Amino acid sequence: MALSLDREAYYRRVKRLYGNWQKGEDDYANVDAIVVSVGVDEEIVYAKSTALQTWLFGYELTDTIMVFCEDKILFMASKKKVEFLKQIANSKGSENANGVPAITLLVREKNESNKGNFEKMIEALKGSKSGKRIGVFSKDRFPGEFMKSWNDCLSKEGFQKVDISAVVAYTIAVKEDGELNLMRKAAAITSEVFNKFFKERVMEIVDADEKVRHSKLAESVEKAIEEKKYLSGADPSTVEMCYPPIIQSGGNYNLKFSVVSDKNHMHFGAITCAMGIRYKSYCSNLVRTLMVDPPQEVQDNYTFLLQLQEELLKELRHGVKLCEVYAAVMDVVKKQKPELLNKITKNLGFAMGIEFREGSLVINSKNQHRLKKGMVFSINVGFSDLTNKEGKKPEERTYALFIGDTVLVDEDGPATILTSVKKKVKNVGIFLKNEDEEEEEEEKDEAEDLLGRSSRAAALLTERTRNELTAEEKRRAHQKELAMQLNEEAKRRLTEQKGEQQIQKARKSNISYKNPSLMPKEPHIREMKIYIDKKYETVIMPVFGIATPFHIATIKNISMSVEGDYTYLRINFYCPGSALGRNEGNIFPNPEATFVKEITYRASNMKTPGEQTVPALNLQNAFRIIKEVQKRYKTREAEEKEKEGIVKQDSLIINLNRSNPKLKDLYIRPNIAQKRMQGSLEAHVNGFRFTSVRGDKVDILYNNIKHALFQPCDGEMIIVLHFHLKNAIMFGKKRHTDVQFYTEVGEITTDLGKHQHMHDRDDLYAEQMEREMRHKLKTAFKNFIEKVEALTKEELEFEVPFRDLGFNGAPYRSTCLLQPTSSALVNCTEWPPFVVTLDEVELIHFERVQFHLKNFDMVIVYKDYSKKVTMINAIPVASLDPIKEWLNSCDLKYTEGVQSLNWTKIMKTIVDDPEGFFEQGGWSFLEPEGEGSDAEVGESESEIEDETFNPSEDEYEEEEEDSDEDYSSEAEESDYSKESMGSEEESGKDWDELEEEARKADRESRYEEEEEQSRSLSRKRKGPAHSSSRRSSHSRSPGRSSGPPKKKRK
Repeated sequence: MALSLDREAYYRRVKRLYGNWQKGEDDYANVDAIVVSVGVDEEIVYAKSTALQTWLFGYELTDTIMVFCEDKILFMASKKKVEFLKQIANSKGSENANGVPAITLLVREKNESNKGNFEKMIEALKGSKSGKRIGVFSKDRFPGEFMKSWNDCLSKEGFQKVDISAVVAYTIAVKEDGELNLMRKAAAITSEVFNKFFKERVMEIVDADEKVRHSKLAESVEKAIEEKKYLSGADPSTVEMCYPPIIQSGGNYNLKFSVVSDKNHMHFGAITCAMGIRYKSYCSNLVRTLMVDPPQEVQDNYTFLLQLQEELLKELRHGVKLCEVYAAVMDVVKKQKPELLNKITKNLGFAMGIEFREGSLVINSKNQHRLKKGMVFSINVGFSDLTNKEGKKPEERTYALFIGDTVLVDEDGPATILTSVKKKVKNVGIFLKNEDEEEEEEEKDEAEDLLGRSSRAAALLTERTRNELTAEEKRRAHQKELAMQLNEEAKRRLTEQKGEQQIQKARKSNISYKNPSLMPKEPHIREMKIYIDKKYETVIMPVFGIATPFHIATIKNISMSVEGDYTYLRINFYCPGSALGRNEGNIFPNPEATFVKEITYRASNMKTPGEQTVPALNLQNAFRIIKEVQKRYKTREAEEKEKEGIVKQDSLIINLNRSNPKLKDLYIRPNIAQKRMQGSLEAHVNGFRFTSVRGDKVDILYNNIKHALFQPCDGEMIIVLHFHLKNAIMFGKKRHTDVQFYTEVGEITTDLGKHQHMHDRDDLYAEQMEREMRHKLKTAFKNFIEKVEALTKEELEFEVPFRDLGFNGAPYRSTCLLQPTSSALVNCTEWPPFVVTLDEVELIHFERVQFHLKNFDMVIVYKDYSKKVTMINAIPVASLDPIKEWLNSCDLKYTEGVQSLNWTKIMKTIVDDPEGFFEQGGWSFLEPEGEGSDAEVGESESEIEDETFNPSEDEYEEEEEDSDEDYSSEAEESDYSKESMGSEEESGKDWDELEEEARKADRESRYEEEEEQSRSLSRKRKGPAHSSSRRSSHSRSPGRSSGPPKKKRK
């Protein structure tokens, strides 16, 4: 027979069976021998007899009798099967070296003369122990003559039969590594079919409002497992359903696995789906409830159900009784929602393996069996007959919630989920547009059908403008509410923080020697020469004949020059009034003291008779050594400054399991060394570890990740995993809050020297290869993310940027595509990366929003007012409306204005006097003037704006310099600031266009003035006052060109 049998596995498992039998626990104690007989029955899918065969041999053997005696094993089967079983039969009659009794193979005759073989087996049974009680699987009854004659034979001998189903099940329930791998694969296929087929299909049905019967949908799931794309690379012939998928909705729910999907149409409410897939005879199971537009109460009950499942997972530990697990979950229900006690499912799951449901290992209130490491359970928790108060139709009033997973019991800690399908409300909820709105639209459509063609066009036009207005008005109303909330919250926050004002840190005083005895006793010092003490980083100089030590930190710079016969060494010191460098300020421990500003020493270049060297040599040496010591000190200080404020991270717990989620051939940014290096990223128990090919290690802990971002390679040349951290980490002697791992997709550079035809075969092949490469990389990254999310129980969730909402802007040097995610605004593809957490944003202000400019700037103000504002420059005007819409949907306040403001000064004003700022109306000074009741406040504040917020050129340059200090040299920054100052003119139109517009506007304004005058004669002189007020409002924006009047924007 071509089929092979795993000898090792057979001996291992038979040994385990005999070991448990010989211990004599439970029902095993009453048994003298075990008889397992399997007939032929197509209808039986799961039976203990066939499960035991599959466990021992890897296959089901029909019409086979197995007799296990104390000192021998007998198998009776057809000739072909005996040939197959010869692989495990020991050649000698003696006991096998594995400590398992010897096997005797008996060939079944096709005619009825099996009497001889039956007698041999009965004789063996009688010789085993007492020879009276035999262990059987009492539920397994197979039809057929062969089975009947064997059972009659047993009955005639008067053996006492004992059911050993439960004890054998307990023996088989603990899975070996090979079995666990098959179950993991089965669970992965189930997850894949649910995610990629079932969930997508339900979404399509809901979107298209299709009428589909539950039974039809269940059939389509069964057909889907014939397609390779849903099987995670498994062979379709090894995959089958554990049971027909059960899909229920519309008020009729039965939360059991023995029911069948009915023929009712799917109702768009709570849709429960149970499906299990069997791979190479090993089962898995998954249950999810998809909810269409669930009311809040339904969502709350569902969240509670997830909480119960978490509790259940925590309790499933090695050595715990099944009834204790059940009791712990019920205690949570009693404490938190006792009204749901009679709604919960009667049991919470069962053991699973070769058989789908192990009846003796069910999680209920009575089961005394203990859990063991390596058992696999299908856990299922649900509420049925719940009432939806908001339901109007009968099918909407009753609903059920049901979730289930395949889980593995571990030594300690919660059970591991093998079916990694997300189940939070946001993952299983399908939220649609409000029905009322749809009904209104339908009514309008009907009304339009009644109208004539011409009137319909007019109606459409008015409706469109009305709808557009309402969208803008809704946005404004929402923004008004946000403005009020913003000022109140900010005021409260600032008053709370006032008590915790940080004291400015005094500059570290560097003392050279704590007492005179530490000063070196060198001849140089006695001879009144300059001496550098490298140990204490001190320069000892003669001042008025006294050797005086100066710490290297007090020296600002040093210069040496030769003039005629003399060499001059000039040393400048830091003192109050001299700049210490950017952002340091003149902070001295004792500013009232007397300071030395500079010292100059002179020495001759002429050699005196009798001396070996010129006197100036000492100055030259001093100059060289001081420079060295200064460089060393500054490097050390820079490193300390980098380390300052670094929060100590927990150490990474390494998971030695080889099946850790892992991505290979990735580059890390920022680089560890000068040259970029490849390496691999591996997920462990509490964090990631990146190991470069050189052996450098970078650890990132899950609890330190603020945002985990996955940037797919759609439209990009790289595919990126980006981590924005809560606290900076150190590597490569620098601190970093952004770390990313990426790999390049396709060629980043293209050879333009190739003069080939566009349909050249090589080019087409290269494109095809690149497409495949992209798909492959995307799949690998997605699999890694799914595994990591499952490993961290979804505590770490990867966000994918919404490319459709992206807009171009320049947060640093160059323009890049900024894309929102659910909690941040990011750009991961360019370096340096840009990540702004939306929860930390106070408000957004748009600057330079004018009709004749092609782009505008966006200023992000943070809730922490001491933090510098973020500027994004040169955003195209076309993106303004989409950005407003997005910000409004995120409940973020935005304002806009025509001027560029001096934000350094504004933020300083607010931080210095928060009460005064909010008394004057807070952030309302950014609102356009004259909106509603704020007109007066706007009046007074516009004056403040004039004097306070007009940036001088120096300040503007300084601000620009600061914003990018981490990324470039100062020289580059000042150039950049000049460029950005000029960007306003560059983005406008050219002179010819402007002159033409001015002429046109002059003509229009002349016509308007004539009209105005003729109107004013008939209207009692109301015009001049109005026009003067208009003029005053124009004069309020200084520094603007008096160009043509601006047209109103529709």
